[in-house]
Formats: sequence, C-alpha cells, structure tokens
Amino acid sequence: MVDLMGKKYYFFALSLVILIVCIVGFLANGVVLDIQFQGGTIMQIEMPDDNFDTELAADIVKNAIGKTATVNKSSTFNAENEDERIYLMVLNIASEETLTEDERTAVIDALREEFSIAEDASINVNSVEPFIGEEFRMNAVKAIVISSILIVLYVWLRFRSMHGLSAGVFAVIALVHDIMVMFTAYVIFRIPLNDSFVAAMLTIIGYSINDTIVIYDRIRENTKLMRKASYRELVNKSVLQCLTRSINTSLTTLIAVLTLLVFAVIYNIQSIREFTMPLVVGLISGVYSTLFIASPLYMMWQERKLNRKAAAQKPAKT
Repeated sequence: MVDLMGKKYYFFALSLVILIVCIVGFLANGVVLDIQFQGGTIMQIEMPDDNFDTELAADIVKNAIGKTATVNKSSTFNAENEDERIYLMVLNIASEETLTEDERTAVIDALREEFSIAEDASINVNSVEPFIGEEFRMNAVKAIVISSILIVLYVWLRFRSMHGLSAGVFAVIALVHDIMVMFTAYVIFRIPLNDSFVAAMLTIIGYSINDTIVIYDRIRENTKLMRKASYRELVNKSVLQCLTRSINTSLTTLIAVLTLLVFAVIYNIQSIREFTMPLVVGLISGVYSTLFIASPLYMMWQERKLNRKAAAQKPAKT
C-alpha cells in the first residue's frame, strides 16, 4: 500500500512554495480591484470590430480627463441576429468620484477621434460610488468568514465521534489554502477582484468541503473496522480509498469548466473568462488540499494527542 501520509512534508512544501509565489506576486503586481470593489465608472462602447489598441485607448482617456483607465475587449451576441457578434470596448475608470456628464462626453469625443466609433453606437455607463465599493468588499469578506464558521460547526457536530472540532478546523485550513491558491492566480494573471472573485471563492469552498467530508466519512467508517490500526494507517487507507473517486469527480467537473473557459476565450467574453480561469485553479487545489492538507493535518494532530496522553500516563522515574 502506498504510504501517502509518509510524504506529507513534500505536500506541505509545495503549498509553502505556492504561498511564496503569492507573496512575491502580490509585492510585484499588487492587487487589481475592479470598479465594484473600488468605486468608479464602467463604460461599454460598441465597436465595429475588435481590432483596436487597448493601451492607446487608455492613454487617450488619461489625456482627456486626467484619470487612469483599464481598457479591455469584450463581445456579446446580437439578440436580433444570433449569427452577429457585438464588439465592445470596456473602460474601467476607478476614481474617488464617478465621472461627470462632461467627463463622459470628453472621453467619447476623444476616442471617436482615434477609433471608428459610429455615431449611433451603443454606449452603456455604470457608476459605483466608492462607499458602495467598500461596502461590497466588506460584505464579501463577511460571506467567506461566516461560511467558514458554519463549516466548522457543521463538521464538529457531524463528526463528534472522531473529534469533530479539530476535523472542522483542519477542513477550514484546507479551504484557506484553496483561497490562497486562487488569490495567487488572480495576482499573477492580474485579474481584477470583483463579484466573480466572490462567486468563485464560495463555489470552491462548497466544492472542496464536500470532498473533505467524504474523506472524513471514510475515516469514521474505518475507525470501526480498523480498531487496532494507528492513525497513520487509518488516514492513509481512507485517503487511498477515496483517491480515485475524488480525482474522477473533479476531472469531470474540470472538463465542464475548461469547456466554458475555452468558449469564453474564443468569443472574448471577459466576465466568464474571469470567473472560470481561477475556478480551474481552485478545482485542482480543492482536490489537493482535501487529500494532502486536511487529512495529514488531522492525522498529525491526533497522533500528537495520543503521544501527549501516553507521556502523561507514563510513570515518572524515581
């Protein structure tokens, strides 16, 4: 039988490397906040095609109103003609105050001088006040914290026979690991943090904890069948029994998400691309953390408790 638990420090080392990459990426690139988290104005301008320079557009906005803009390409389908695509220039202008009507007009006029924007082109403008962005950001953090607390309570109650509190804590540590890995993907690829980030986080939290609970269920069942086995043998066998199931389940989900990602890349659908790319990373991390983070940590904690108990019962030398 393969001794996966004997290689636990290799798994921990890999997670440490990812943490270092996250820190380096954060220091080098910083965190890109979308308008929803920072406040500002989003402008979507209909373009004749997607052959336009986003960096040039950003420079034009800077010269026109003196504010920095992040410019992206996007596209959507025409509701009246399914075979026709509508190309969009998306301007994200973060600022302490939303753009005034004069500033919006100045941006459009400046862009029209350089790009072939039709007079009747569709222009959508959405503004988010800075205090709303801050409130949205805090609510996102609260959602993740509350979900983590509820997970600990649920695992604690469900697995009381196998010291459920410690099991719940290590399950949440594995979830924090997954969040860290996904955050690393956002930092490295400079994906703006927005509502897609929150949705991806909560999706992976739910998916990963489901895998962890399956492992814990198997450990609880094997505890009755392997009464004389050590915690290392018990956890190792339980992980091996669930290994194929976890990989196959995650692989089928990954195929569906990858298909969605490829579709978003081909048709340049920014919102779907920003959601699915970190989700792919999170799915892989979720399987990894369940098998090689939560389970080894639970095993090590229980072994430590047994060693302490044995040391306390050992008679002192006279």
